[in-house]
Amino acid sequence: MRLFALPVSLAGLLLCASASAQQLQLDPLTKPSPTANMSSALSDPTLSPGVAFLFQLEAQFARDTAKGGGKAFASWFADDGVSLGNKQAPVLGHSAIASQTTWTPDQYQLLWTPQGGQMSPAGDMGYTWGHYEGHAKDKNGNAVTTSGRYMTIWRKQPDGQWKVILDSSSEEPPNAGDCCKVP
Repeated sequence: MRLFALPVSLAGLLLCASASAQQLQLDPLTKPSPTANMSSALSDPTLSPGVAFLFQLEAQFARDTAKGGGKAFASWFADDGVSLGNKQAPVLGHSAIASQTTWTPDQYQLLWTPQGGQMSPAGDMGYTWGHYEGHAKDKNGNAVTTSGRYMTIWRKQPDGQWKVILDSSSEEPPNAGDCCKVP
């Protein structure tokens, strides 16, 4: 889903299953609570219940990552998850992803907002896509921001939990302007 490589560039990240993810047993066919703390995209009444569910997963995933950094990020990936980062070799499997996502929230902040998605007809797999921003500091302490697009593929696990099975990200071209700013 987003890119990361401390401290300046972002590289492949997504894949795992956190304690939060393991406890998150949501019904993909039920609309999210209107009182849930989600972005305006999540409260869009035109979203199907399946897409709203996937957006809820993304919102929890993003909150966990903001609080817990790379360890929390990796915890959302399935054992067979794959991360495809911009200009990076594929990272295969939860263990490999976790070994590369070791940043702390004070070193790096990864923010993202889903803009679209789709749930499978069976309600057991789906994808989201949107924009991300990564905030870090270079070796001189100067702020560095990287932004781009991501796609996350989610799959319901045999135990009922939802995990990321593929995360792909690509940095925005330099002339992208304000099209991709995270709200």
